[in-house]
Amino acid sequence: MAKGWKRPFDEPIALPRGRQIVTLEDAAKYIQELPKAEQQEWQAAVEALLLVVDLNGPTMMARIGVMKALDLPASEATCL
Repeated sequence: MAKGWKRPFDEPIALPRGRQIVTLEDAAKYIQELPKAEQQEWQAAVEALLLVVDLNGPTMMARIGVMKALDLPASEATCL
């Protein structure tokens, strides 16, 4: 089973142009690639990612943070 940043989300998060966020590491890399001006809007998602990795918490918490930052409907974020 993967640990830390290599942990996968229960379901990949779809991005524009067919890309997907599959792991916590993918989410972190996606955020780091954003323009600096946009990264501030992702602060809650970053904090959720760090908590999930540091405390081995449920990936659903980080998924919700990423989905909210992407401005996707909450129903998609909590869908299992």
